[in-house]
Amino acid sequence: MSGGTRRKDSDRRQRIIDATLHAIAAHGVSGTTHRRIAALAAVPLGSVTYYFATLDDLVIAAFLQLAEHSSKAFADRMAMANDRDSAKDAIVAIIAGSIWATPRTLLLSYELYAFAARHPPVADVMRRWMGNSRVALERFFDPLTARALDALVEEIGIHNSIDPYPLSEHAIRTIVDRVTEPTCGR
Repeated sequence: MSGGTRRKDSDRRQRIIDATLHAIAAHGVSGTTHRRIAALAAVPLGSVTYYFATLDDLVIAAFLQLAEHSSKAFADRMAMANDRDSAKDAIVAIIAGSIWATPRTLLLSYELYAFAARHPPVADVMRRWMGNSRVALERFFDPLTARALDALVEEIGIHNSIDPYPLSEHAIRTIVDRVTEPTCGR
């Protein structure tokens, strides 16, 4: 046998990572098992442990993918800005639109924060995500304002996901304008 079966399923590792994110979104990290992942990825159970030594390794790989994808979407939208006003427009679009605050991404983000609180090495994934966001924001804003805007993006998204009266795009713009307002010598 030439091992051709393995070549035909070259995307198996990626399917396992994607299935892990689906399992986490559906069952939380605590309800995510090798069996659930294997079923969602349509692979034999042994394939999961072949590619990932532990469930934690797999969860970390999945969260790293989530962070990289979200960071890229954020950076791509911020890269469209060419001045401070268009950067504020981008921030509003990121918060109000589906760039970051999709229900699935928010749910996975909640899980990531909780997992990172109990698994310190995963905090590196979070710090990288925040760092990437801040680099994109610091093209137009000082570091402290960039940090506040980074927190604002996540918090308004989180609040809007559970608030029966989520903030409108106009209200989000007002908040972004207030946060980015020059201090006028204060």
